[in-house]
Amino acid sequence: MNISIETSLEKARKFNRLRSAPSDFELENVKKELLALMHKKNAQIVCHYYVDAAIQDFAISSGGVVADSLEMARFGKESNAEVLIVAGVRFMGETAKILSPDKKVIMPNLAANCSLDLGCEIESFKRFCSNHPNRTVVVYANTSAVVKAFSDWVVTSSCAVPIVNHLKENHQEIIFAPDMHLGDYLKKTTGADILNWDGHCVVHDEFKAFELKELKSRMPEAEVVIHPESPAPVIELADFVGSTSQMINFVASSNKKKFIIGTDNGLIHMMKKKAPDKQFFEAPTAGNGATCKSCAHCPWMEMNDLRDILAVLRDGQNEILVPKEISYSARKSIEKMLAFNQLKHVPKNRKTL
Repeated sequence: MNISIETSLEKARKFNRLRSAPSDFELENVKKELLALMHKKNAQIVCHYYVDAAIQDFAISSGGVVADSLEMARFGKESNAEVLIVAGVRFMGETAKILSPDKKVIMPNLAANCSLDLGCEIESFKRFCSNHPNRTVVVYANTSAVVKAFSDWVVTSSCAVPIVNHLKENHQEIIFAPDMHLGDYLKKTTGADILNWDGHCVVHDEFKAFELKELKSRMPEAEVVIHPESPAPVIELADFVGSTSQMINFVASSNKKKFIIGTDNGLIHMMKKKAPDKQFFEAPTAGNGATCKSCAHCPWMEMNDLRDILAVLRDGQNEILVPKEISYSARKSIEKMLAFNQLKHVPKNRKTL
């Protein structure tokens, strides 16, 4: 594993181990104080599906949003708030700032990173791309602002297939970074000429096909719903492959009652809210004898806490800043994606992004 990823991951896990959960009384007091302060400072919470359920529920009740990275970007850009509180990981805060340069963007913990972001360091990535100068550079949203600025296109898992299809139709060969599993899925789904950067999500990479097969055999009535950051053998077992928001929509509209979910288990909270009459089971991440057979939760996402949101809003700390020249270039790539999504219809089928 990349040393910077390993170091950051261990720090996140240590932080989470040492932190005690708030009591119900403390949590209610935090919510009351935070809500009053948000009204005073005209702040809204922009929150990802993978963070703690208490933050998700508070974000919705206070007028914010819980969404995938694409909808987080859209919401932040269109919001009338003067302060955006991004509950997620650092690249999400940077994206919010890039699209809303005149707003103050803060995060509860600036150490909340992403293995895909950390594993795609700009100088190494530039050298990689320089060896293939004729290829179009397409990067996943899970990258730093400086990598986005270097790219030709930015995509999320909800729009990657139609954008890659568009590039293929225009006879463009592609470099895709940083997630090799998503890149492989795009190559197989679209038939595009894709050269992958060697990166992966530390959560999705742990899903195990042999354990998933065994679980499917015990639950033949359940549909398997998988995120495309997962390894190819896991994706092959899926009834549906899609982004977090697409996974939610799929289970809500399906006539089945049981689902095996292959993504960060934080998503199941929203699935239960959207489909309270259905049952959800985590896809296995380890085999027999493991201390945890379903450990799919991002330790960096876990670092988000309502107490810290209150503290940073109160004290004005943890502001996300992106240099103007980087922001300008990154914004062009992101807005190209947003404009494409407004113009193109994304077809729906059972095994699509």
